[in-house]
Amino acid sequence: MTGLEMEILMKLGISAVLGLIIGLERELKRKPVGLKTSLVISIVSCLLTIVSIESAYIFPGNDAINITMDPLRLAAQIVSGIGFLGAGVILRRGNDSISGLTTAALIWGAAGIGIAVGAGFYMEAAAGVILLIISVEVVPYLLGLIGPRQLREKEITLKLTVESKENIAAIIPAIKDLKATIRRTKIKDTEEGNPQLQLTIAVDYKQKTTDFYYNISKLPGVKFMEIESMH
Repeated sequence: MTGLEMEILMKLGISAVLGLIIGLERELKRKPVGLKTSLVISIVSCLLTIVSIESAYIFPGNDAINITMDPLRLAAQIVSGIGFLGAGVILRRGNDSISGLTTAALIWGAAGIGIAVGAGFYMEAAAGVILLIISVEVVPYLLGLIGPRQLREKEITLKLTVESKENIAAIIPAIKDLKATIRRTKIKDTEEGNPQLQLTIAVDYKQKTTDFYYNISKLPGVKFMEIESMH
């Protein structure tokens, strides 16, 4: 086995390990893109980068560099092409909230790590993975402890079916009394005569969704209730 082949195998192995770290973070959070996807993206991005660079040097059949070929042409296409995968994991929920942006960004990041390893930037790629994990795990936790109040809150979506329109005027102040900030309100009449109240509220991230559900369900006039939290 030649030195070049050993170097290529080493690059693929490093990209697999770094892609594994990113994939494990997503897998532990049960996200749509997990371990296998991150591994494939990182390894293939590394392989295509190696092929792109080596082809520019060996394609002419001699030691001269073929100046008509861009050594990173394939790598440039990886960056743009990976957007199709990223778009596939971005979802719009029924309450108009968007999810999957972080996963899409990490897909792009896994491709970038593979390209960096394929181009020979090992330390830079390792540092990039470390900073990625810190950014998505450590920084949000610290901001939740010492950051502004808005960063220490989580959003909850409530769908309430109330007995009568008169109950709505009492329910909204009661929800505010539970240390919740109402960000969005939607009231809908139904054929049965029981109005539906849809609220997007912000509460302290430490507050359990089940406890909030219990407190809301005890309010006078609430017949049926549906609650959804992103955390």
